[in-house]
Amino acid sequence: MKHLELHILQSFPVSCLNRDDLNSPKTAIFGGVQRARVSSQSWKRSIRELAATWLPNMKGQRTRLVVGALVERLSKSDLPKDALPKLAEMAAAQISKIDSKKDKGGFKKVTTLCFLSEAELDSIATAIAANTDLKKAADSLLQARVLPESDEEKKRDEKKKKIEKAEKECEKHITQDSIGKAIRSVQLKDAADIALFGRMVANDPSLTVEGATMFSHALSTHKVDNELDFFAAVDDRQPDEEAGAGMTGTLEFNSAVYYRFVAINMDMFKDERHLGVLTQDERKNVMKAFIKATLTAVPGMGKNNAGRRNSMNAFTLPGYVLGIVRSQGHPVQLVNAFEKPVWTKSKSVLETSIERLCEEYNHLTSTWEFLRENELTSAVIPEKSLGQFLDEVIKHVD
Repeated sequence: MKHLELHILQSFPVSCLNRDDLNSPKTAIFGGVQRARVSSQSWKRSIRELAATWLPNMKGQRTRLVVGALVERLSKSDLPKDALPKLAEMAAAQISKIDSKKDKGGFKKVTTLCFLSEAELDSIATAIAANTDLKKAADSLLQARVLPESDEEKKRDEKKKKIEKAEKECEKHITQDSIGKAIRSVQLKDAADIALFGRMVANDPSLTVEGATMFSHALSTHKVDNELDFFAAVDDRQPDEEAGAGMTGTLEFNSAVYYRFVAINMDMFKDERHLGVLTQDERKNVMKAFIKATLTAVPGMGKNNAGRRNSMNAFTLPGYVLGIVRSQGHPVQLVNAFEKPVWTKSKSVLETSIERLCEEYNHLTSTWEFLRENELTSAVIPEKSLGQFLDEVIKHVD
């Protein structure tokens, strides 16, 4: 496969970029020692959010609030309004299980996050609204529901049976096949991030999209031990005669130079299941926004993704980026350059990490000749500016 590799070295000061369940910076053992770690999922979310600022019309939504989103769209149809929540629940149930919990609008949530585009939600609603047999069933459901309440057990049972019968009739027209067909009928022209990052739909594997990008967990190039920051907060209304802080506590942090690896399957990127519906220029714009966001996004910079971004501001930019486009083969990491942890007194950790990365790259390309033979181009930041770097790799987007 034709692909792009991004090998990134980035130094971060005091920070907690990605927390575990104990609020400690994530770590991993590599080369026999503890390294600082940032999960691929954490970085991907920041990249998605930043890329969306440059491509606002090409962003999917990961949400459990599918029912409410469908009700909003179905409300524009001539279906009976009181039946819409139930119809939307039936449709959402074909994608994910329905949860008993409700959102602020009173609509049930689904149990897992669903990654859908606006066009896909519109297509589901359109398919439901266009089904005349479903409209008749929905009218019957509404009529059954508005039957007067009765204290007589017989009449209560009759009403219950009529509602159940009407619901079953509705379910005949809202099937996994019909909902899946509605989603598949819309290509991902408004959700480039679904094509790039992929999605899994357990209920209907035909809706699963394999992501065109591959991310490794970022690892520090050197040994890292988490440290403790003791803090004390003053109570501004505490009387002068009372000594002591209003609150004390500790937070964990570390600082590290990370090796990050990202690869993009450029053949998959352009196929019909991904972004084949776009023009070549549109795909180039998507690729440009993605690469730019990958190099500049930092975990914690997005909404509801705080990694102590205010108290430990750690927004930095990469110190070194190697970009390689290969005509075939599979992406190859250079992480083994740091299997032996970097340790230096004469140079900075970043400088030594750059040297190690270059040595590993040269070693692999001289040992495995096909790596060099398949190489279409390579570019390095800071030898080239960001704009020059992007121009060099983007020209290979088909």
